[in-house]
Amino acid sequence: MRFDTAISGKPAVSVVVSFYNKIDELRMILAALERQSFASFEVVIADDGSRQSVVDEIRKLQQASPFPIQHLWQEDRGFRKTAILNEALRKAKADYMIFIDGDCLPHRKFVEEHYAHRQAKQVLAGRRVNLSPRMTAGMNVEKIRAGLLESAFFTLDFFADSVFGKTSHAVKGLYVRNRLLRNFLNRKVKSILGCNFSIHRQDLLDINGFDERYKAPAAGEDCDIEVRLRWNNVAVKMVKNMAVQYHLHHQLLERSPVNDALFEQVKSSKQYFTPYGLNKAITTQNELYSSPSA
Repeated sequence: MRFDTAISGKPAVSVVVSFYNKIDELRMILAALERQSFASFEVVIADDGSRQSVVDEIRKLQQASPFPIQHLWQEDRGFRKTAILNEALRKAKADYMIFIDGDCLPHRKFVEEHYAHRQAKQVLAGRRVNLSPRMTAGMNVEKIRAGLLESAFFTLDFFADSVFGKTSHAVKGLYVRNRLLRNFLNRKVKSILGCNFSIHRQDLLDINGFDERYKAPAAGEDCDIEVRLRWNNVAVKMVKNMAVQYHLHHQLLERSPVNDALFEQVKSSKQYFTPYGLNKAITTQNELYSSPSA
């Protein structure tokens, strides 16, 4: 695969990967991105404070990558995903952005499907199959580069494992080509997931990006964004079974009731433009770098 920039000299898409320390999973994500059917993209690693040894490995991956990779890092001061996502929003070079998590492997058609279905004032919401511990343990860079994720064997394996093992939401991992079936499967609008959505960059700028008050997983990177986008007349469109992901197994992170309380406060305000987002007086601005100093 040859990776090119668009005619304008910049990539058509910025793929933002939320990341923290799990370098082996990042290697697999980058291997899956190497196989993409759509080639005009950059990768932006939004790193919420990985340790120095991991940063050193990312630098090696940057040097060897066939596509451009930005690595954005902030000091590890607890869970601050929305803050580093705002930095990715600042530094992204493309006008269209796809957001994924650092434990989700994209299907070969993932970037193409998101980009092909983009529309003004719309956010595209995809889904994922949750792989079992057994299937996750069987993943590696070499298998992914050899085409495992788009193979019939892999599809049959995760469907069988959903019956006899611990893989869940297997139907969401099926890539569907038929247009009529796609329309049927996406007839009901669901909420966006922070691990699989795409949007025009300007639509996020218009709501001042992510609310940086969220200090725990869930709500801040998807629920909050969705409700504020809707208030600003950005509709949700489903791309289930089109923009497909495979979620690697891990222990669930603890959900904080503080997030829920904050989200309720946001909903009661009915304000789509957060004063706690991208543009504000940030006292910690000087801690954001392309990567931490050696």
